[in-house]
Amino acid sequence: MPEGTVTSADGTIIAYTAWGAGDPIVLIDGATGYRAANPLNQETAELLAGEFLVINYDRRGRGESSDTPPYVVEREFEDLEAIIEQAGQGRPATVFGWSSGANLALNAAHDGVPIARLALFEPNAAIDDARPPLSDDYVESLDAAIAEGRPGDAVALFMTAAAMMPEEVVAGMREEDFWAGLEAIAPTIAYDARQVGDALSGKPLRPELWKRIDIPVLVMHEIDTWPALAAGSRAIAAHLPTSTLTPVPGEQHSTTADVLAAALRTFIKEN
Repeated sequence: MPEGTVTSADGTIIAYTAWGAGDPIVLIDGATGYRAANPLNQETAELLAGEFLVINYDRRGRGESSDTPPYVVEREFEDLEAIIEQAGQGRPATVFGWSSGANLALNAAHDGVPIARLALFEPNAAIDDARPPLSDDYVESLDAAIAEGRPGDAVALFMTAAAMMPEEVVAGMREEDFWAGLEAIAPTIAYDARQVGDALSGKPLRPELWKRIDIPVLVMHEIDTWPALAAGSRAIAAHLPTSTLTPVPGEQHSTTADVLAAALRTFIKEN
């Protein structure tokens, strides 16, 4: 289980862990996720390591990766490209993204990052009234909270507006020990908001959104997930001509390592 770093185009150091050998599978966390906070990635990697090189990295500004302001979405495309080229030895890569990490993967593929296949777990989209849309000033509100030294407010805004958690639940979370860890990576929540863009506007997805993606795409959602998350997954799958929609077992916006590993293995072998 080697650990290492790659250097992105702007000099940012991106830390990663790798398992196995073969064609790479790159795992991308969603908002607030990173290697130390998401053991499911390691569990999944260990199940796939006999056939693939599985790479799990800390997105910029999280975990052991550094950051270089100012942020624009293209910097994370460059991070992913550096992971594929340097850690993945430039071999054809399958890129898997959780939640808003799936939106990042879509954006990167559309921008030309060399990706062979995309696998997405409950990517973010809202095209109707299945869930409240994000407000037009959501990103600006996150930025303001960080600039004013209120990282906890940025986390709380994400939890209520984006993750749709009740305010009283979030208020209780702010008293828990883990909240300090969330505050430490609070600036990166606005990174995910920019990657999601207007996909959570409550309006139909723009025709030009991801129109250059012509590689195989697997879109997964839990069989019993929240209706809004299933609706978002269906909307993105319908929007992408090369996609397949697959409901999988799971709960609470996640699944198990054995389910995920099996889905990825089958998807890669069939494509």
